[in-house]
Amino acid sequence: MSDAVKEELVKRSRKVAFMGVVSEDTETFTRMTKFTDFSKSSNPTEYSRQYVDEDGEVTDVTGYSPEISYAFDYYTNNVVHSDIIDITDNEKTGDDAVRNIIIVDFTRPVESQENQYYGKKRPYAIIPDSEGDSTDAYTYSGTLRNKGAFEEVKVQSSDGWKTCTVVVSA
Repeated sequence: MSDAVKEELVKRSRKVAFMGVVSEDTETFTRMTKFTDFSKSSNPTEYSRQYVDEDGEVTDVTGYSPEISYAFDYYTNNVVHSDIIDITDNEKTGDDAVRNIIIVDFTRPVESQENQYYGKKRPYAIIPDSEGDSTDAYTYSGTLRNKGAFEEVKVQSSDGWKTCTVVVSA
């Protein structure tokens, strides 16, 4: 018998996004539900050159500018939808259109900690694109563009992962 670890397919629902919604100076990371698209592009910056003593070009990655394409069916009483719609409808700019997003990886539990997982937290500028382009539901779409460096965090939840909080180590 082989001692090989069995491979397991990772379902899309195992990497979940939470957006920092600010209310009365408190940021609450709320699960981003009812999204029909949430796909990330790394957008690496490349440095390519050909050295005179080599036959082919060589390339190095010198940076990243990740972005996430989003689309959602508009649901009332959804604080994340309401926040993005407020940015869109009121044409907010600059820091008024920046939100922190945590992508929680439910395939990476924190060792010896119940109900804690690793995630990546990064600020994104919300760049609205279109709305209302479906006859079945009112929809919004756009792009979340990199606004700073990511931070690896540990998160936990006390409400069944409707919201999450960053675990602060003492």
